[in-house]
Amino acid sequence: MASAPAAPPSPAPVPAPRSGRSTLYRGTEGMWSWVLHRITGVGLFLFLLVHVLDTAMVRVSPEVYNDVIGTYKTPIMGVMEAGLVAAVIFHAFNGIRIILVDFLAKGPRYQRVMFWVVIGLTVVLMAGFLPRHLGNVFGGGH
Repeated sequence: MASAPAAPPSPAPVPAPRSGRSTLYRGTEGMWSWVLHRITGVGLFLFLLVHVLDTAMVRVSPEVYNDVIGTYKTPIMGVMEAGLVAAVIFHAFNGIRIILVDFLAKGPRYQRVMFWVVIGLTVVLMAGFLPRHLGNVFGGGH
């Protein structure tokens, strides 16, 4: 008598995601460092692109160049300049952090601490920059 064909083996159960810090990402400092580094990098690229284009306008049409430069003297552009400085500072320090994580044997172990050092340095430098810059933007100081 022929027996019924054997049922295919059931797939192995898929383990539930762990809630611990198993990787550098998944909502931890490593992920936020990655996201902020990409955002600031794209922002800096776009700034440099616009900067090259508006500077090239001086050769094409000095009047248009003067109009563009005039728009840069508005308060909203002053606030955007502060954002640009913050992006440069964070991107530079985070780039150093990435190098340290990649090339130091204990880098991955201290990547979380280094992220908070990057944030701290960015905040401290911005705290020194913002009062004078915003005073110039909104107060017309020299």
